[in-house]
Parts: sequence; structure tokens; C-alpha cells
Amino acid sequence: MDKILEGLVSSSHPLPLKRVIVRRVVESAETPLSQAQCRAMFALSTRLILQGPDPFQRQVGRQVLEAYARYHRADFEAFFNRALVLGLLRGGYGERRRGDPAVLDYVRAGLRLLISCPSVLELFEALRAEALRLLGERPGPPLCARLCQLLADFPQCLPRGRKPALAFCQQLVRTMAHFQSPPGGREPDLRLYVSQVAQVSSLLRALWKAEPDALLPSLQELFALISSTDASFEPSVALASLVQHIPLQMITVLIRSLTTDPNVKDASMTQALCRMIDWLSWPLAQHVETWVIALLKGLAAVQKFTILIDVTLLKIELVFNRLWFPLVRPGALAVLSHMLLSFQHSPEAFHLVVPHVVNLVNSFKRDGLPSSTAFLMQLAELIHCMMYHYSGFPELYEPILEAIKDLPKPSEDKIKLTLSQSAWTSQSNSLPSCLSRLSGKSETGKTGLINLGNTCYMNSVIQALFMATDFRRHVLSLNLNGCNSLMRKLQHLFAFLAHTQREAYAPRIFFEASRPPWFTPRSQQDCSEYLRFLLDRLHEEERTLKALSSAKLPESMNEESLAQEVAHKAQLFTEAPCTGGEERTLIEKMFGGKLKTIICCLNCKSTSQKEEAFTDLSLAFCPPTSLENVSLKTITHCEGKDACMVQVSTVAAEEPALDNSSAGGDGSDAVMSEGTPGDVSSEPDSENTIDCALNKVKDHTDVSQKGVNESTPSVTDLLNYFLAPEILNGENKYYCETCASLQNAEKTMQIVEEPEYLILTLLRFSYDPKCHIRRKILDSVSLPLVLELPVKRTASPLSTVSGGWPEDVEFSDIGENLAKKLKPSGADEVNCPQLVPYVLSSVVVHSGVSSESGHYYSYARNVTGSGLCHQSKTLSLISPDNNLLAGENPSAIIENDPDTNAMSKEWFLFNDSRVTFTSFQSVQKITSRFPKDTAYVLLYKKQCSTGGFSANSANGLCVNGDPPLQKELMDAITKDNKLYLQMNFAAASEN
Repeated sequence: MDKILEGLVSSSHPLPLKRVIVRRVVESAETPLSQAQCRAMFALSTRLILQGPDPFQRQVGRQVLEAYARYHRADFEAFFNRALVLGLLRGGYGERRRGDPAVLDYVRAGLRLLISCPSVLELFEALRAEALRLLGERPGPPLCARLCQLLADFPQCLPRGRKPALAFCQQLVRTMAHFQSPPGGREPDLRLYVSQVAQVSSLLRALWKAEPDALLPSLQELFALISSTDASFEPSVALASLVQHIPLQMITVLIRSLTTDPNVKDASMTQALCRMIDWLSWPLAQHVETWVIALLKGLAAVQKFTILIDVTLLKIELVFNRLWFPLVRPGALAVLSHMLLSFQHSPEAFHLVVPHVVNLVNSFKRDGLPSSTAFLMQLAELIHCMMYHYSGFPELYEPILEAIKDLPKPSEDKIKLTLSQSAWTSQSNSLPSCLSRLSGKSETGKTGLINLGNTCYMNSVIQALFMATDFRRHVLSLNLNGCNSLMRKLQHLFAFLAHTQREAYAPRIFFEASRPPWFTPRSQQDCSEYLRFLLDRLHEEERTLKALSSAKLPESMNEESLAQEVAHKAQLFTEAPCTGGEERTLIEKMFGGKLKTIICCLNCKSTSQKEEAFTDLSLAFCPPTSLENVSLKTITHCEGKDACMVQVSTVAAEEPALDNSSAGGDGSDAVMSEGTPGDVSSEPDSENTIDCALNKVKDHTDVSQKGVNESTPSVTDLLNYFLAPEILNGENKYYCETCASLQNAEKTMQIVEEPEYLILTLLRFSYDPKCHIRRKILDSVSLPLVLELPVKRTASPLSTVSGGWPEDVEFSDIGENLAKKLKPSGADEVNCPQLVPYVLSSVVVHSGVSSESGHYYSYARNVTGSGLCHQSKTLSLISPDNNLLAGENPSAIIENDPDTNAMSKEWFLFNDSRVTFTSFQSVQKITSRFPKDTAYVLLYKKQCSTGGFSANSANGLCVNGDPPLQKELMDAITKDNKLYLQMNFAAASEN
């Protein structure tokens, strides 16, 4: 059969006859043959494949080889062995010399035929060493591309282990540096060359993905090649194809390393930058312009102006000429714009390109393509900026002005702004701020938090606190070096959220330090309870540290006495009232307010008053029928004076009520299930959030029983309901000290000191004693973007309006009559509460139907104390006698306010690791679109306040408003960024 085939292919028979005979030869492969016959057929087909003079013979050889190898697998294994493969690779075949691409194609075909045979493992092992040897001979693009294709098809042939993989990657980079473009510049040859280079760079990407540790050494090898000042060696532009496979997250680390490395000489840096600019001509390279601009900015940040001047003058014309080529035009324009706008000390660079502008503009005007028009508008804006900056050359600029007269001209303000932001001297020394848009985070530039196992309750709260701008800046400005406090861990977490290159950060250390001891790990918890516990811990911790720092203890004091003294000091700091700003903790400054509770006996008219501090207000849902009559509430049952479980009913509605708890005393917003520890304090003068003052929860056991025509309540309604007077009677009578008996009484609550950040918790969870679970109230609540909080500050004893009740008030009066008697004649504006404006900063959403299950995520935006300062036209939280509930829907008004529409932008959605852009409209409509997703915890920021963070309060320069980090913390972040870029390149490269 082999003789027939050999005679056939060399005969002069017509081609159709040859094809018929070849088909029969292939079909004969199914018949039994001796080992010698099979070997002869394999040898003949191999000779035809490698030495066939025409495509027909080579095709016949491949068909016969595949057929006989399929039906005589054992004989083919014996033929296609290690010795044959190594002999072909090292010695070639006949006229095919070693390193011929056709030989690699033959080996690849043989491996494919043996892929399921055990003997192929021996061939893989041989090829691992042979591949590295072949690269050491610096093969040209055709052979290197064939080798990379073979290794891509059979990754088992790739070097295994860190060191072999690292050596292979570096050698492959060096090999690419010696690629030579095809002579003559014919388009088919160039296309083939580009495809060959793409195959090689794709293999490197796969290797970096499999062995992330090989990435940085490979890039170091790349920089060493392009920064070489050896005049006899010019690295190939093919290296540009590697840039698209380097994650943009590495820009910060690499640029900082390069620009601050004392071993990198200016001449080497200049050479490297020039060659990177040359890469703009590579047709398929992506992100080259990004790296070039980043390096230019990095050099400006370290004031390497000599390099910038030399490179700009040397390469500016080359960059401009790249604008003629559509494939590389966007990148070239980006680099050109940066180089010209930053080169502001002399017109020299701009005047180098001026002679070429008119021809380019006219050329693109003639083609009339939409892409050309858009490009011309960008170019015209750039030219206008440069002519404005370097005026006084009419003879140079008149032809350009004539050419671009029909294109839009930017305003003078825009030109000034562009120039002021682009100069070298405006580049920050903080490289991350220069490259924030290039970070590995989501497009929002924000960092997510990894869910460590049902820790979304913590993640949502932390993101809300982080986006509380003034609080974040205060935390970051603290000098906590050497301190292992919870505040130090929060500072560490905030710093990483601000500066890490990770898309999401794992807050394991902070979680373990901040988790309440009664929280079961890896189980869902209440985010409001966690937030309250966290703020309380931070507050108490700072008080204790102040006690320690203020204690002047004698050196001779023994250990036991020292401990007692410290405990005594800490207790004094904890119990002492805050009379001055300097004594308040950071938590008190940011989140602390004061609430006054006034109870008036309706028998003897005596009153008792108590002021209590709060860090959040828990708002119960008012019954629908009470929305129009919240001026009075009647508490009909309570288990005791300091009870935490009450039942509520209203004068306007006689509906059954359910046991509920405030969010203050037990660290929750509702009664915890049996066996759940409560808060440690239940004393009447506790500094925790007010307990029984917040017990106004209607029965919502059946969350599905809602009126069809029920109007959507707003946060305004819930706050009015919270502040409305209550009549204590029946089983809930007040024990009057003066009467020495239980009496009917009226209870009134007033906010007397407002916090910087107002935290509102909506009491959505009610305890079901039958099922022993906390059911969820799924009612939708309208969230005002702007609200005004009524604050009735404590008046001076000499003030016209005293802090107590007027003498002529009959305490049996209620409603409008009572309100009128409380206002001195002619002093209405003095007696009315001051309306303090707040804007919405963040919203924590609970998704689910019970507190023991579901998911938390948060909406947030950056709001500072200098934001909204105008008087709100819409949402006033006023005294119960004059509430807005009967009027127009506040949410509808706020949406139509043009001033607040602008504030609806730039919201972020934090959902564990994922961070995306969103809008205030999405926040408002979340429950209507997803009925189980309801707003739970709200953060409002006081406006026009004096408690915002000042740059002068921190040591050093504030970057983007945030204070500079301590060196120890910044070093830790930098180290982690490097580690992340090495270990997580696989995930980054897929993006």
C-alpha cells in the first residue's frame, strides 16, 4: 500500500483520479496490517508532510497519517516516540532544518493523535525542557508563534513550578524583544506578523494567569529591555502587545516603584518612556496610552521635569503624526493632549506641531465621517487651549483659526480650568490620587467589603459610616500609632477602603474585634443592633483612654491600687456630663444628641424632666388612621416604669397591639427572641438610646394585612408620631411623687440637642410570641432627601422663654389650645423649635421577611457639612399641632424641587463586594420594585454645621479632602497592594 501511495503522488495522473485513489488508501487503514507495514505508512506520510513539494502531497500525508494512527494506535505510539520528536526538534528532517515551523506543526499533529495514550506523558515531559531550549535560541516570529500555539494547545508541555515558569516567561519576553518586522512593509506580511506576535503575547498572558508570581519579574525584564541605553540593541515594538495583558491595577505600584527607584537613571527612564511612546504605532495594543500618561504623571509628581521636557520635545511630532491612523488615533490624541497641556512653561512643544495642524484638519473635514467630526472637536478644543495660553503669535495661528472656525470653541472659564488642572506643577505627590480612575476597583472608584459568612449586616453599616465624610475624615486624622483599640482597627479599615487596589476588602480583623459577644458567628444579625453596639464600644473606649491619659498616678503605687485608680477614673469619665466640646468623644461629636422627656401629672400639674443622650432614634410605624391625628397618643398598658415591652393604641383607632421593644435598651429595634442577651444597662439615666420613650409600635403581626387605600407614610410622619405627646392612663398610669399615687399624665418628648449625623432606625421587626420570631413590617416609607429636625434648645434662665411650663397652662388642655398657651405673646418664633436642616447621606436596606434571615445592603453618597444650606421649602418636622400630614405628599414635593434634584446624583449601591452607581430615584422606588426590600437604617447629615472636618485640623496636606495617613498605615496599604497584584492577577486579567 505504501508503494501504491508513493507511486500515486509522484505520477502524472489527473488530480480527480489521484483523489479517488487516496480515498481508497485511507479507507484501507481499517484492514489489519503488520507492524512493518504500519511503520512504512507512518514514515511515508511523515515524509509527505514535511517534504512534499506541493500542497496536495502534504495534504495526502496528513490524511493518511491520521487514518492509520487512528486504526493502528499501538503501532503509531511505537513510531511517534520521544526519540523521533527530539530528533525532529534538534536535527530537523531532510531539507527541513531544526527550528522549522513545519516541524512544530507535525509534532503538534502527532500529539493530538496520541492525546489519549499513556505514552503522551513522556512526550510532554520531553517538550517542557525542549521548549525552554528553543526559546534560548531566540526564534523568529514564525517559529515562536508555532511553539506558543503548540504550548497553548497542550499546556501540559509548559514548565511547571515557580522557578521554571518564571525563567520561561522572562525568556519569552527577551525573545519578543528581538522580533524583527517583515521587510518591505507589505500589508499581508504585516498582518501575518501581527497575528504571530498576538499568539506569543496570548501565551504569556496564560502563563501569568497560571503563575501570578511570574508577572512582576516579567515586567521588570520588560522594563530592563526598553530602558536599555545600548546603541547596538533596539527592542522590538512587538513588546507593545504585552501591555494589554497587564492589569491596570498595577499602574500605581509599578509607576511609584519606577519613579522613586534610585537605581533607575534618568537616561534609562527617558529611553523607556520614548519607546513606550513609539508603541502607540502598534495597531492592536490596548492601554498603551494609559501607561504612558501614568508614567508622565508619575514623573511630574516626583519633579523629574528634565525627563519630561526631553521626551516631550523629542516625541511630540511623532505622537501628532499618529493621529493620521484610525486604529491608534484615540490613544495618540490622549497622549498628545496630556503632553501639550502639561508643557506650559514654553510654547516650544506646541509650535513643533503647529505646522501640521491645518493639513490634518482639512483632511478630516473632507472625509466627513462621524468619527472624524468627533475627533476634530476634541482636537479643536485642545488647539484653542494652547493658543489661549501662548497668545502673541498671530502669523502662526491665523491659518489654524481659519481651519477650525466652524468647530465649537470652549469658553474662557473652561480653558482656564483645563490649563490649571493639567500643568506639571499641579500633579499631586500622591500618586494614587492621580490614578484613581485607573484603579482596580469598580468604575465607581469605591471598594466593596467581602461577605465573611452572613456579615452583610456589618458590611452595610461600615459602608454607611465610611461614606459619612466628616466622620471618616476625623477617624483617619487620629494619631493612633501604638494603640490596639477598636478605633484604630476602624481607622485601618477606613484607610484600606479609601486606598486599596482591591475590588473588595475582607474586614476579618475588624469583624472579630467589633462583633457583639452574643452574636453567633456566621448567622444573620440585626444591623441596627450592631451599629448601636459599635458606636457604644467606640464611645466607651475613648472615655476609658481619656481616663488613663488624665490619671496622674504615683510611681510607687502597686498593681492592685493602679487598677482600682484607673477603674475609678474611667467611671468618673463615663458618668460625668459633657460640659465642653473638648470632653466629648468623637462618637458624641458626630452622632450624639440629647432628648428631653417631660412628664406632667394631670392631677397636681407637677412635672418631671429628664435629659438623656442618644446616638439614634428608633421610629415606630404609626397606625394609618393616626396620620391625621398624631397630636395625641394614649398608652394603655405597660409592664412597669422601666419596661422595655409595651403595647400601644391610639385615640383614633382601637386596634389590637403587639408587644414591641425600643431600639435603645436592648440593643435592638424590637423584642429579641428568647435567650438573646439584652443590653447591659436599663437604668433610667442610661446614656443609651431612649427606651420606653420610643414604644409606639402598632400591631403588624400579619405583614400582609395592609389597607388598599393606605397612603405611604414618610419619615416625616414617623418623626411627628415619635414626638407627639402621649397620655399615660389606665394600667400605664404615671406614679407621681407629689401625689404619692398613680395618676394620669402627659408625656412629651423634645430634641434639645441635635447630632451632626442623625441616625434613624425604622422599627420594622415585631416579636411574634406564638412563632417566637420577629416578623417584619413591609410597609413602604417615603424617604425625604431633605428634612428639617425640630430642636428646642434649652433656654437660659434669664431668657424670655423659660425651659418650664408657663404658669397659666391647664394641663388638661390638649391640641391647639395647649400649643397656644405654650407660646408667649409676640414670641412665637422664639418658642417654636428651631428647624435644623439635614440631607440624606445613606440608607441601609433589609431584604427579607424576618430579622433572622434575609440580606442587608446600603445606598450612600458623600455629604459634608457644607452641602445644603438653603431653607427647605418642603419637609418640616414641626410641633404635633401643626404637622404637614394632611397636606401634599412630601416626597412628591421634594422630587420637584430643582435644588434637590441635583443632590439626587452620585449615589452608590454597596452590596457586599459589589459597588455600582445608582440614583436617589432607585432608593425611593426600591420597595415598590422589590416588596421585601425596605429601608431600615437612615443616616442624615446636618447642614451648615461647624462640626465638619477641617484640613487645618490634620497634620499635613489633605488629599481629596481626606487627611494624610500615618506612615505605618500607608506602608501597610502599599505592601498589601503589591501582594494583591501578584496573587490576584488571574481574576483581574479576566476583567
